Amino acid sequence: MIKEVDLLTMEALLNKPCTECGGRLREKLVSQEFEREGRKVRLSGIRAWVCGKCSEIYFQPGGADKVAKAANCLFDLASTERQHRGTITAKVS
Repeated sequence: MIKEVDLLTMEALLNKPCTECGGRLREKLVSQEFEREGRKVRLSGIRAWVCGKCSEIYFQPGGADKVAKAANCLFDLASTERQHRGTITAKVS
């Protein structure tokens, strides 16, 4: 499950345990893959905070919505370009 947290509390969150399992959070660049109607899109290089124990992912406010919006745009591109196989990949840098 992906969670959003208030940016102002992110520093404090890094010093607290994961809300799911009590593990420690680390800042990482993550990849997310989505599949719809046989098409796959992958977003990589997304800044997030991830639990080292259960891999719960935390984004800053609005982050999860932006990831979903980017994935939807890539699905639209795949549909427009009639791409029916393979994976469309976008890297954040």
